[in-house]
Amino acid sequence: MKKPTKKTSTWKRITESRLFLPLLALSLILLFDMIFIPGFFSIENRDGNLYGSLIDILRNGSTVMLLAIGMTLVIATGGVDLSVGAVMAIAASMAGILMNPSALRNEVFFVTDPTYTFQPLWLVIVAALFISVLCGVWNGMLVGYMRIQPMVATLILMISGRGIAQLITNGLRVQITYKPYTYIGQGWFILPFSLYLVAVVFVLTWLFTRKTAIGMFIESVGINFRSSFYSGIDEKKIKLMVYTFCGFCAGIAGLVASSNIKTSDANNIGLTTELDAILAVVIGGTSMAGGRFSLLASMVGALVMQAITQSMYAVGVPAFALQAIKAVVVVLVILLYSDQFRNFIRRISAPKTEA
Repeated sequence: MKKPTKKTSTWKRITESRLFLPLLALSLILLFDMIFIPGFFSIENRDGNLYGSLIDILRNGSTVMLLAIGMTLVIATGGVDLSVGAVMAIAASMAGILMNPSALRNEVFFVTDPTYTFQPLWLVIVAALFISVLCGVWNGMLVGYMRIQPMVATLILMISGRGIAQLITNGLRVQITYKPYTYIGQGWFILPFSLYLVAVVFVLTWLFTRKTAIGMFIESVGINFRSSFYSGIDEKKIKLMVYTFCGFCAGIAGLVASSNIKTSDANNIGLTTELDAILAVVIGGTSMAGGRFSLLASMVGALVMQAITQSMYAVGVPAFALQAIKAVVVVLVILLYSDQFRNFIRRISAPKTEA
């Protein structure tokens, strides 16, 4: 009797995993870095913190990873959130103006005291996250209860969000010198503190979606929301929840980004990051049509996007050309997830029989 060999069965399981393509893409990028970029893998310790290109990928990629966590749940319901970059700017502007409200008086006041903040840090963080959650609730109401197409509904806040951020800061870039706030995006306990934030958000989200029925409800709504409704699942509440959570993740990402650059730049914070987050989720194998998702694969996809950015800067690609490189990545991702490529993988991983 013929049966598949153990080796081919193992290879088939590996290739069918959602982590296979993201890890393959990340490995190829790092292989390119190892060959063409001298010293890319070197890591040094300065004052108890690690520095190097690999650490930069993790630190700078933390914002995309945070966005990818929330975006994964949104896309799993069959939606998309184009406003996360603008929500980042709103959160950063709120944090900046609470620590240095001089912009409201139409003044440019440069604070040099690292111990100065107008409002306590806990209030700054709570207020920034609260307004981010409100933005998520707004998107969730438009998509879930008013039945507006997700791309159109979130495009409203994407366009108006930066204007809102400018209104908060009176059109000024508020400098942030309060040292405790800068810890959010800087080094702490060897690795950047933002990575610990990412780990906490990821673990809590994974537990919430995989150890409760919520994850199944999200996937059910993404696969067929009408059938979910007749099964007793309130798809409106599910969509409201995931868009609200996505706004919350964008708020944390905004705090991290503004902490890194020590200013609340409403024009540039989060600019085009929504595209990186969406592509990270797609690289992680979550279909834009909704359905099954993998948070871990989305995280690897976010690292792929940041590794591309870091590598292009390292080889001297100018910033204005980076979007063209990412466009090529989009085309490759589409090809990799096409039916033709999947059929090719199935053929080469088809079990070989033996007597």
